[in-house]
Amino acid sequence: MFLPCTREEMARLGWQAPDVILVTGDAYIDSPFLGVAVIGKLLMRHGFRVAIIAQPDFQSGRDITRLGEPTLFWGVTGGSIDSMVANRTASGRPRKTDDYTPGGRNTRRPDRAVIVYANLIRRHFKNTVPLVLGGIEASLRRIAHYDAWENRVRRSILFDAKADYLLYGMAEQSVIELAQVLAAGRSPLSVRGLCYAASAPPPAALQLPAYEEAAADKQAFIRMFHTFYANNDSLTALPLAQRHNNRYLVHNPPQPPLTTAELDAIHALEFERDVHPLDRRKGKVRALDTIRFALTTHRGCYGECHFCAIAVHQGRIVQSRSAASIVQEAKLLTTHPDFKGVISDVGGPTANMYGFECTRKPVLGACHDKRCLYPSTCRSLKVNHQPLIDLMQQLRAIPGVKKVVVASGVRYDMLLADHRHGLSYLREVIRHHISGQMKIAPEHSDPAVLAAMGKSGPQDLLTFRTLFTRLTKEERLDQFLTYYLIAAHPGCTFAAMERLRSFCKQELHLLPRQIQLFTPTPSTWSTLMYWTEINPFTNAPCFVEKSETGRERQKAAIISAAGRPAGSSAPGTRQRKKRKP
Repeated sequence: MFLPCTREEMARLGWQAPDVILVTGDAYIDSPFLGVAVIGKLLMRHGFRVAIIAQPDFQSGRDITRLGEPTLFWGVTGGSIDSMVANRTASGRPRKTDDYTPGGRNTRRPDRAVIVYANLIRRHFKNTVPLVLGGIEASLRRIAHYDAWENRVRRSILFDAKADYLLYGMAEQSVIELAQVLAAGRSPLSVRGLCYAASAPPPAALQLPAYEEAAADKQAFIRMFHTFYANNDSLTALPLAQRHNNRYLVHNPPQPPLTTAELDAIHALEFERDVHPLDRRKGKVRALDTIRFALTTHRGCYGECHFCAIAVHQGRIVQSRSAASIVQEAKLLTTHPDFKGVISDVGGPTANMYGFECTRKPVLGACHDKRCLYPSTCRSLKVNHQPLIDLMQQLRAIPGVKKVVVASGVRYDMLLADHRHGLSYLREVIRHHISGQMKIAPEHSDPAVLAAMGKSGPQDLLTFRTLFTRLTKEERLDQFLTYYLIAAHPGCTFAAMERLRSFCKQELHLLPRQIQLFTPTPSTWSTLMYWTEINPFTNAPCFVEKSETGRERQKAAIISAAGRPAGSSAPGTRQRKKRKP
């Protein structure tokens, strides 16, 4: 069933008031891919009454007051995407469309949605029950953070939203513990994965540079981020504290990663895989087409690409579901009246990190002095694609399934590191699981830029491309690779983009069209480089193209026939004009 969104639905359930009201910047899609649906269903399973207000009108009290007041807490999320990323392009221009809004027009999600919704609640419910922030927007803005749209360091979103608590990460365990201690009338301040404000730091907490210091001194900001990032592993993290004026943000250590059984239990919750009728009648929600018949196999990532926040939000330990759980969910998909036989994706943050993990990391924590995949695949990470091969074969054998698509990107460096099963996996994907194209993300070809991104060099790409071409010909299939590239990443000059263009023409024999401008989003190493113009690993100066003209020129170096737009300045010229917010 859907979680109730109206008083009529609550009345049919016999509720006078919900225990928890979840407020979200997305339309309400009841799907395991939507965090608000997962959190709501999980709380319901533990005996709490949960209702949802999706995309409330933020200029009136019409929507935020329609369910009354919860008895335990308000949960506030900006939705599946940071609202500033959802609302603004990489060049800062307003986006006209939103896949998570009925009708597709970007008119329902405010900028800084978490802050706006929290203020909306405070305006209409004085002295209300606690406000709890969650989701990706809150998670990545939980400490002092650089905000590219304002080109300044902002406070923790907990203070700007005037909230009581913030739950970071995926938060399933945290939200259950929080609800239980609040229901029992106890203090929640020891819940792992929780942030809160205090008048003094806990005695055991590591103190980060104060907000005021981090905002004024880029070296202090770098020190802050190093300490923050080093304390994101549940096995080794210490409590953190950061002074904001006369108060402290207290950041408890993260929750342990979910076990396979716990992850299976979440995906065993009943989901409608549809848009709630209240939103459905307002128009089509395009995101549903992508996620309705897709399967999540795992969460977390080994990669730690410097421009990506998955390691901070989902963790560095990869948590995999059991094959039985995934197969059972696939069988359930085949019973849906709209299922046409195609499972649209099987994967996670990437497609091929399923079913294996380093033996050291779950026991001792993530390494502080090295990474799993950069600069090369760690020998302690025994990459093994056989569990994924077995899983895909089981999915293909389900009656009613005509095609199982791998739409998530594939890490080709990991595939090459698996000398026993990597080639077999690639052949399986080519033969059965792509429809004409396979997505990979080399991001760049220049070694210096790739080092700034935390990505391996171009030789792995060329080796993989040769393998893909050979196997495709052996299978007598007309299929090709799609390359995703990034322009204007810290460390990338116009000359580096010209070298990338030459590499694409000479080695790939094409000019890719999937070029995106680097977007500085909170809590990533790349954003740290963007703001400070310093490489945080070497403390050396780092070139950063910040002007809108220069950034667009970098992108045009690949997609423009001439390589340089008319009237552009000379390659490599540093632009001093700041990007418009």
